[in-house]
Amino acid sequence: MQVLIVKTSSMGDVLHTLPALTDAMQAIPGIRFDWVVEEGFSQIPTWHPAVDRVIPVAIRRWRKNWFGSETRQERCDFKRLVQERTYDVVIDAQGLIKSAALITRIAKGSKHGQDAKSAREPFASWFYNHRHEIDKQQHAVERTRELFAKSLGYDKPESYGDYAIAARFLSHLPADAGQYLVFLHATTRDEKHWPESHWRELIELMAPSGLKIKLPWGAEHERLRALRLAESFPHVEVLPKLSLQQVAEVLAGAKGVVSVDTGLSHLTAALDRPNITLFGPTDPGLIGGYGQNQHSLISPEKSMATLTADAVWAELQKVI
Repeated sequence: MQVLIVKTSSMGDVLHTLPALTDAMQAIPGIRFDWVVEEGFSQIPTWHPAVDRVIPVAIRRWRKNWFGSETRQERCDFKRLVQERTYDVVIDAQGLIKSAALITRIAKGSKHGQDAKSAREPFASWFYNHRHEIDKQQHAVERTRELFAKSLGYDKPESYGDYAIAARFLSHLPADAGQYLVFLHATTRDEKHWPESHWRELIELMAPSGLKIKLPWGAEHERLRALRLAESFPHVEVLPKLSLQQVAEVLAGAKGVVSVDTGLSHLTAALDRPNITLFGPTDPGLIGGYGQNQHSLISPEKSMATLTADAVWAELQKVI
């Protein structure tokens, strides 16, 4: 059976889809997947053993110049790639009008997705041949597992979901694996940041442990923050700019991780590394870290500043 997945973004949502592929792989011998995903996350599906082909899409970039000649050519090339195969099943796990209209609509195969009551954008269900009611009062991973089970005709397993990517990275860990922590300090919204003074206090509290701390970054302002956090601390390393694959390799070797609410915290969960995620204005609810080594520290005041370094250090010591 050949299946096309439409799940384009965000990083956390793409990662949350992986356990559904594992379920399908175990329920249907020989099943294979192609996956349409935003170009920035195109490495993620390649990590799963059931994925044959990744088809990158660039809607985020294209919409900046939708009718430009280069964009038009890229859109034509994308359509050709999507329509090269006729699939037994097309699963739209995104549930948005944009992805349904631009991707699912042009794919060849029996189209499945959430019904109007279940989808994030109800009108997206118009583009599906088969619409499934999915219980919204469950974690995002479980919702996607249920969608795949109903679309492909098997019972959703009662067991905990398996991302099935950790072994890929654990088989070739870095030389200093288990000797460092990773602090994921970068996120998209200002109110989701933990104050730099708190990070530095935590770094100081950790010094006697003998563990190193590694600070990844993506954008230039994140690199500058990492440099400020590391200043005067010999046990802190600001990493060079890394690909998503390289970040995953670093995370896989970590003894533990402290994270703000960011996509990389979900990657940490997928790699089954002990992780403390800090939440202020956002509620982990049904979209938080999914994994048996994932722990949340939530500010009752909905303010990151009220989460103290002492509290984080106390929680971290329980898991490392």
